[in-house]
Amino acid sequence: MTKIIMKEFMARIRNGFFLFLFVLPFSFFSCEKDDPLIIGVAVPNLEADFFVQISNSVVDLADKDGARVLVVEAGNDGVKQVNQIQNLIKKDMDALIYIPAGASAASVPVKLCRNKGIPVICVDRFPLDFRGDTFIASNSISSVYNLGMWVIEQTGGIADVAIIHGQLGTTPEVDRSKGWAMAMAEAPGMKVVAEQSADWYEHKAYEIAKKMLNEHPSITVIFAQSDSMALGASKAIRESGSNHKIWCVGFDGDVHALKELKKGVFDATCTQQTQYMGQLAYKSVIDILSGKELPVEIKLNALVTTQQNVDRYIESHP
Repeated sequence: MTKIIMKEFMARIRNGFFLFLFVLPFSFFSCEKDDPLIIGVAVPNLEADFFVQISNSVVDLADKDGARVLVVEAGNDGVKQVNQIQNLIKKDMDALIYIPAGASAASVPVKLCRNKGIPVICVDRFPLDFRGDTFIASNSISSVYNLGMWVIEQTGGIADVAIIHGQLGTTPEVDRSKGWAMAMAEAPGMKVVAEQSADWYEHKAYEIAKKMLNEHPSITVIFAQSDSMALGASKAIRESGSNHKIWCVGFDGDVHALKELKKGVFDATCTQQTQYMGQLAYKSVIDILSGKELPVEIKLNALVTTQQNVDRYIESHP
């Protein structure tokens, strides 16, 4: 009886031993190489050159390191963006580079990631009530102030001004409005006679500018808070048949817009250091996953760009 029990015991050990040998190679080789880093990049759209450059800069650096980048664009729909980021979380992303599609639901993705221990790098915009781990953007206030002072110099400080806003409540819209107001306060002869939001869209800016110029033919300056809107406004200016100079300025330094600026389609912009922002966002992901502390924010100057200096930014975009 004792022998039978011992035989069964030894048989079970042998079977277990061979099973161990059979399983070991699979488990061993599955751990031989770590899974690649997965970075989510959530942008409002991939129509604007700014968002394309940010995404491409991240992808370029990630490719060199063997990391995976999952880019999603929301078509400027905040609810859609929330759903996209929920799907990225399900795909086990390690970090999120986030440009909110709007102001209303902007904090939701940050909260979702925070609950899962996923770091969030905000670029260009951030939720006012729930910031990410760091914020990387142009210093829109000081940059637009400089742009406004350039306009004051060109006009002698006397002009009827129209403002075409971006999407109301978003970080760049708020900051660019502040910077412009600060500059206009320097010259009492600069009077804002019309302002309206075109939500960053060129075609909306075109229609709004046409209406503004019809209702206020004395307008001599249009500040559009993005280059795409400046291009729309400049088209309305050309079609207006005005007998006086109307200065049109934008913001962003998009590659296409810079080429149009060189042609004289509009007068000036602020060129953002877009590719550098994407590089900083990627570096911030690597740093925070390595246990390094990130600064609360990183602000970069956007550079006043006119026909006199536009070539340098066309040849090598910062």
